[in-house]
Amino acid sequence: MRSTGLVAAAALVLVFAGCSTPVVPPASSGPAAVSAPEGSDRGAIVTATELGQVDVGVAFLGASATKIVYRTTDGITGGGTETSGTVFVPRGSAPPGGWPIVSVGHGTTGVTDECAPSLYPNLLGTIGLVTPFLERGTVVVVTDYQGLGTPGDPAYLDPDAAAYDVIDAVRAARTVVPDVGTRWGAVGTSQGGQAVWAAAERSTEYGDGLQLMGAAALSPTADLTRFFAPDTDRNLGRQLLIPFLYEGVHAVQPAAELTDYVRGTFADNVTALTACSDLLGFTKADAGAVIAPADAGPATAEAEQRMTDWLESVTVPTTPTGVPLLVQVGEQDDLVDPAWTRAAVDRACAMGENVELVVDQDQGHADLAANAPAVDWLVERFLNVPTSGTCA
Repeated sequence: MRSTGLVAAAALVLVFAGCSTPVVPPASSGPAAVSAPEGSDRGAIVTATELGQVDVGVAFLGASATKIVYRTTDGITGGGTETSGTVFVPRGSAPPGGWPIVSVGHGTTGVTDECAPSLYPNLLGTIGLVTPFLERGTVVVVTDYQGLGTPGDPAYLDPDAAAYDVIDAVRAARTVVPDVGTRWGAVGTSQGGQAVWAAAERSTEYGDGLQLMGAAALSPTADLTRFFAPDTDRNLGRQLLIPFLYEGVHAVQPAAELTDYVRGTFADNVTALTACSDLLGFTKADAGAVIAPADAGPATAEAEQRMTDWLESVTVPTTPTGVPLLVQVGEQDDLVDPAWTRAAVDRACAMGENVELVVDQDQGHADLAANAPAVDWLVERFLNVPTSGTCA
């Protein structure tokens, strides 16, 4: 687990709905690295604890919540690891054929253990993608992602790790809730949008025994390869994302140093700026006011090339998914340039994908307004409603 304080994109983007009191403490120890799980061991439950303290929206719907730790594949090493998450079950009895299930990829909350969404009743804001599905009679599972609240370093934006977490969360939920069927859908915002897109790409091979009906990627971090290009605006949101990008590249290239990318007043205040909450007597808003443009960015051409190479390695798409894909883009997004995402969709279309691109002229990055249309779209996949692909 990383002990340095590099956390929440709440200051940047979408999910900071206020940190509430954790329902359980983060894991502090765990088994040594072992071989990757195979067959029924994928998604095997390590622990499952029903939660008494739940979000008010979940309680109002009469739904239940269970904190889980499950076995999955380490996206960095290819070995075995454990990931935590939360399973939500709607009130009532399962329909014929079993509950449909939605696996949610959350937006960036952080890269330290206290920012695992499962520790908070509101999932650090991601609960807004849970309750609408509970209302429609769907089981929901939200993974924390590898290394976030469980032993090991986070694999920030690693598409393999994210895909395995999202898929094996479904398997884990089916163990906790035996009435869950094999049909599942995926939805995610920002980092989670990239995660569910990656999961869709790997669902045929890694998701054997499950039937993915569709994936909805909202403001996905699909392609950030132009993040440090000369014509890319170095606004505050993008500056604040750089420590997280560093964590991602550091996971696969340990020789990378934080000082290669963050310095000056940003380095002095990086703990406060990337914290999940303002517990240090120094708010993110205060710290953000003192960051200079020169404080964040690659210090050398070598550091820039290292980061750009890594960003290229974590882009999607890479292969066709074979399932319907919804991609939502806000034209006012100043974190992930809409042109970058449209280009990713063009590549997916060229692969023969069934993509529906929805562009909202008034939305920013991962606006909550995008949730309702995405929920409706994914529910229609369970109802076998024909899709409206926009690929030429």
